[in-house]
Amino acid sequence: MEWNSQREGVFLDRYAVKNPRGELMEHTKEEMWNRVARAIGDTPHEIERFYSILKDWRFVPSGRILSGAGTGRQVTYYNCFVLGLKGRDSSKGRDSRQSIMDTITDMIDITSKGGGVGINWSTLRPAGAYISGINGKSSGSHNWMRGADGLADQIRQGGSRTAALMFMLEDWHPDILEFINPGRRFERANFSIGISDAFMQAVINDTHWSLIFPDTSHPSYDERWRGDIREWVDLGLPIKEYLRIPAREIWMKILRGAYDTGSPGVAFLDRCNKQSNTWYAERLVCMNPCGEQPLPESGSCNLGSINLTSFWNPKLSRFDYTSLESTVKEAVIFLDKVIDQGIDINPEIGDIQRNIRRIGLGTMGLADVMILHGIRYGSDESLELIDKIYSCIRDAAYSTSVEISKEKGSAPAFDADKFLEGHFIKTLPEGIREGIRKHGIRNLQLLTQAPTGTISILSGVSSGIEPIFSAHYKRADATGEHYMIHPLFAKGEGDHLVTAYDIPVEDHIKVQSRIQRYVDSSISKTINLHNGSTLKEIDRAFRMAYEMGCKGVTVYRNGSMDDVLIEVKEPTRCSTCSI
Repeated sequence: MEWNSQREGVFLDRYAVKNPRGELMEHTKEEMWNRVARAIGDTPHEIERFYSILKDWRFVPSGRILSGAGTGRQVTYYNCFVLGLKGRDSSKGRDSRQSIMDTITDMIDITSKGGGVGINWSTLRPAGAYISGINGKSSGSHNWMRGADGLADQIRQGGSRTAALMFMLEDWHPDILEFINPGRRFERANFSIGISDAFMQAVINDTHWSLIFPDTSHPSYDERWRGDIREWVDLGLPIKEYLRIPAREIWMKILRGAYDTGSPGVAFLDRCNKQSNTWYAERLVCMNPCGEQPLPESGSCNLGSINLTSFWNPKLSRFDYTSLESTVKEAVIFLDKVIDQGIDINPEIGDIQRNIRRIGLGTMGLADVMILHGIRYGSDESLELIDKIYSCIRDAAYSTSVEISKEKGSAPAFDADKFLEGHFIKTLPEGIREGIRKHGIRNLQLLTQAPTGTISILSGVSSGIEPIFSAHYKRADATGEHYMIHPLFAKGEGDHLVTAYDIPVEDHIKVQSRIQRYVDSSISKTINLHNGSTLKEIDRAFRMAYEMGCKGVTVYRNGSMDDVLIEVKEPTRCSTCSI
C-alpha cells in the first residue's frame, strides 16, 4: 500500500516526536526508525541491524516503543499491564477501599504513561455483602469498575490516543449477572468473563452452577483472601453460596451481551494457566485490554510485530522464509533489550518483568499474504500456510532466546525441569528443547498475537491475523474519517478475495486455533458477524473456540455498537484512499 494521507496522519499524530509546544521535530518515518534503533541498540553494528529490520516496516515495534524510544520522555515502552487489587498497606486486606483506591491510582499512572491495564475485580465482595467495619453493605465490584472507567476516560496519552482497559470477573463471582448486563457498557474498558474448565463442562452438560464468595466474617479473610477462590477452598476456609442456577442461564446472558454490544468476550483462564510456560512461577489473573496477553498481578509485556507482507517476493511470487527467520531473530534481540532500556512504572512491576523477561512477538498482514498466495482465508490451504509461517517464527524466536541466554544468562525464574514440562514447550522441536536444557532461555514467554490496529494502518497492511475487513470501508477515528479501497481487491479477482463478513464462524476459529498452536501466550481475535446473525452463531463461535484450544475470543455483530470501521459499497470521496 502506498504512503497515503491516512498513514502519514497516523504517523504525525501518534508517533512523530514533538517539542513541548506541540511542534513537529520529526517529519519522516526514516527519522523515526533511526531514533528507535539508536535508543535500543548499544553499538553501531547493532543500531545498523535494528534499523535494517525497522526499515520498510519489516518489524514494527509496538506504538509505545515507536512513540517513546529515544525521546527522553517519562513514558513506558510497554503496552500490556495487569494489576491486582491490593493496597500499599497489606494489613487492610485486598477487599478494602484503600486497596481499591491504590489500585485505581496505579491504573491512572500507567494509562497516563501510555500503557493499557487489565484488572480482575473478582477480589471484591459482591453487591449487598455485609461490611462490618462500617456496619453497612458493599456496593459491589461493578460500581467500583464504573468509577475507575470514568476516571480513565479523562486520560489522554498524547496525540489522539486514549486510555485502554480490560475489566474481568470470573465465572464464580456473585456479581457476574450484573457485570454481563448488556445495558452497562463502559466508556474505556473492554470486559471479559474469566471462564473455567468446570464452568464450560457445566454448560456442556447442562448442570447447575454456584455463584460463591469467601465468608467475609472469617477471621482470616483480610490476611488470606487474594482473589483466588480455589486457593481459598484448598485452604479449607468457608465460602458462602449466593445463588445456584443453571450454567446455561449464565451462558445465555453472556451470548446476549455479546450479541447486543459486542461484550463480554470470553477468556479461558484455566487454559491460559495450564498451558502457560510459567505455570510453576505465577498465576495469570487477567488479560491485557485487547486480550492477547494473560498476565499475573503486576505483570507486563512489551510487544512487536513481524510484517508478513515484507517477505513476499513479487517477482518470484513466493514467500521468503529465510528472510523471515533472520528478521525474527533480530526482533527477539530487540524486544529483549527493551526490557532493560525502558523505565519501570514501579519497582514491583519492573522486578516481576525482569524475573520472567516476557516479550510478545506477533504478526500483521496475514490476510494480505493469503491473498498474495491466492489462498482463501480459513481454507485447508490457508492452514497449511499458517503451519509453515508460524512454525518458522516460533522456532526462530525460541532458538534466539536460547542463544541470548548463552551470552547473558536465563531469566531468573527459569527452572529447567519445570519449564521443559510446560504444555507449549513440549511441542517444540527436540533440538530446541535440548538447547533449553543445556543453556537455559532468556525469555520465559516470547510469542503473542496483538490486534496491531494503528500500527498496521501505519505499515499499510491488514491487522494482526484478521481477514480484510472490507474491500471498501470507512474508518472513523480521532484523526478523522478515512475512505479506503484495499489495493489487492482493486487489482485482482477470484474466490480467495474474501472479507471478514464473507467468512463463516468456523473458518475464523480454524485460523485462530491453528495459529494458537505456535503461540505461547494468547491471540487477539474478533469474529465479525452480519447484523442479522443469531445467538446460535455466537454460541457456536464461543463453544468452538473452547473445543479447538483457543484461549479467548470476541465477537462483533455489525451495528451492535458505534462502529470504528464501516463497510461501504463505494467510497464517496477518495482523498485518503489507498489507490
